[in-house]
Amino acid sequence: MKHKWFFCLIVLLLPLMVFSKDLSTLKINEILVINDSNYIDDFGERNGWIEIFNTTYNYIDMGGMYLTNDISNPTKYYIPKGDPRTLIPPRGFIVFYASNKPTHGILHLNFILKNSKVVAIFSSDGKTLIDKLDIPPEQQSDVTYGRLKDGGPELGFLKKTTPKASNIIEQGSTPAEIFGEMDPYGIAMTIIAMSVVFISLTLLYILFNNSSKIYSINLSAIFKRKKVAKKKEEKAKIAESIPGEVAAAIAMSLYQYQAQIHDVEKAVLTIRRVSRTYSPWSSKIYGLNKSPR
Repeated sequence: MKHKWFFCLIVLLLPLMVFSKDLSTLKINEILVINDSNYIDDFGERNGWIEIFNTTYNYIDMGGMYLTNDISNPTKYYIPKGDPRTLIPPRGFIVFYASNKPTHGILHLNFILKNSKVVAIFSSDGKTLIDKLDIPPEQQSDVTYGRLKDGGPELGFLKKTTPKASNIIEQGSTPAEIFGEMDPYGIAMTIIAMSVVFISLTLLYILFNNSSKIYSINLSAIFKRKKVAKKKEEKAKIAESIPGEVAAAIAMSLYQYQAQIHDVEKAVLTIRRVSRTYSPWSSKIYGLNKSPR
């Protein structure tokens, strides 16, 4: 019964874990205020846009939340529920267009970013602030502002616009390059290479030196002993599985069977010696005719 209740609890909590709305997991990652020759929306128009990043490894549905450019009006734009486009994949992004044309779709907001000082996300209750981003006044055309690392605390103007993509565009150093910087003369590499060679030779020496012992092992005898032990174990299990009453009944039946194999004979057999000591079969007198008178 306890297992059934535990299973039901997991089933009930699974949707909450998969489609989480944790208030600390959504971040306004990147915004573009002035769009002259940049990202184009699905109507072929250039508008300001807001990119939101899901920092978790779960799906998050923004349906029912609010976006605004006025803290005093937290419910300015309501994000409708039930649209798959509002479902952000793990470590994924979603872009809303600040076009002031909400009739173009749920991703088109009812405000623009020009002359705005802040962008904020509020939860479905319209009161709880999830995240906000202060917009600096010195905005440039086609230059985005946001987090230098996805979901990170450091803000600034970005070198490239990356809607629906990571803000980190610089390729980091490879492990080989890092190791080369740490060991410019190759001393550590030489020591590591020689250590690998000597360790390999030592292991090979130990292996070949003990190869005769390995070949002298009688594997068939080992397997035979294991087989015999396994049979004994199976017999012991069978013996343990038979109750004492059954064993006693079987023993009594066997005893009675052995006792009744031979009948008790009461007749007496007497052997008497015959008067003739020869065998009648070899006597010639029985084959001769009587003499005539």
